[in-house]
Amino acid sequence: MTFNGSLGRKLRMGLVGGGRGAFIGRVHVTGAVLDNRCELVAGALSSDPQICKESAPEYGIAPERAYASYQEMIESEASLPEGERIDFVTIATPNHTHYDIARRAIEAGLNVMCDKPMTFDLAQAESLVKLVQEKGVVFGLTHTYTGYPLVRQAREMVLGGELGEIEAIRSTYLQGWLRTRIEKEGQKQASWRTDPTKSGPAGCFGDIGTHAYNLGRYITGLMPEQISANLKIFTTGRQLDEYGHAVVRFENGAVGTVTASQLSHGRENDAFIEIDGTKASLEWHQENPNVMQFRQHGQPTKLYTRNPGAGYMTETGNAACRLPSGHPEGFFEAFANIYRSAYDDMALRASGSPVEQKDTIYTNVFDGAEGMFFLQQCVASSQQDGAWLEIRHPAARR
Repeated sequence: MTFNGSLGRKLRMGLVGGGRGAFIGRVHVTGAVLDNRCELVAGALSSDPQICKESAPEYGIAPERAYASYQEMIESEASLPEGERIDFVTIATPNHTHYDIARRAIEAGLNVMCDKPMTFDLAQAESLVKLVQEKGVVFGLTHTYTGYPLVRQAREMVLGGELGEIEAIRSTYLQGWLRTRIEKEGQKQASWRTDPTKSGPAGCFGDIGTHAYNLGRYITGLMPEQISANLKIFTTGRQLDEYGHAVVRFENGAVGTVTASQLSHGRENDAFIEIDGTKASLEWHQENPNVMQFRQHGQPTKLYTRNPGAGYMTETGNAACRLPSGHPEGFFEAFANIYRSAYDDMALRASGSPVEQKDTIYTNVFDGAEGMFFLQQCVASSQQDGAWLEIRHPAARR
């Protein structure tokens, strides 16, 4: 058993979502337990009570802690002795359900790990920020790509000045899985993502555009000021954007672009970012995450590989690695890095120590509120023919 510092035990997890037919719930659990610092002990795995019960054995959840609803799980677990109840709730459900689950968990004093986007709208996100501050809980948001070792390496290099003054950010996320209307065929993941009553005000931009925007903010720390967006629906009958492009003006004079698509032929999960500075530039691709390109004018291109212990790896880059160089690490490990960082704070809180809520290596509730403001302003700008709107939210961190 791996203990969590002075806590002396594994953290106990309660999962909402992840029942049969789900995708991201299983990913959350795999990442959560990868470092042996957590055990899944309770779950409300579906909005269908029958599926909740039937799915529980697949996760090793005991029948008495396989709850018929998240309301029942949170109420029942919070009533247990402190040494038995869950320490945190993982939310792996459609967007429109996030707020109520998170609110109930926080009010019960439980920590939260939530899939993105954080809520259905900005008002809900701002409400959660206030609740988290009031209750002092740990709140992590799984912007997965911030957990990759070379993304954390890039962040430390940029913040350390190795690229000089940042002038341009090009952040892109291209998929093609919604090229046809598979939601009409009952495809579960497509059905709720294309439904504005469940997904929220944005479709493609809410699902993956938020990742692209967050990646640029995470690596550079630049504060955004204004945004102009153009979101587009190409498929007859759809109500939410399938493609979008946004231009961001940053306070230092830098410019950024965010492009997202879910109907680009042949694209699978092509998230990538390019950052230009006065001294150098870098480029990283999620589909080849163990390599990062570093360029300087007139010099050969350098390839940074995920190589723990190498002299060029930064402290945070090294800390995010588990395997020796040449053994690829990927999506599950990135999730695990986000969980592991949050666990450090959960263990501190459980031992009675104060925790930092805003300046964390993992994305948090403040980042979630900023992400919802980004989506709100993108939709509003697009509806106003690309008008320039304010994009800096009070919750945004440097």
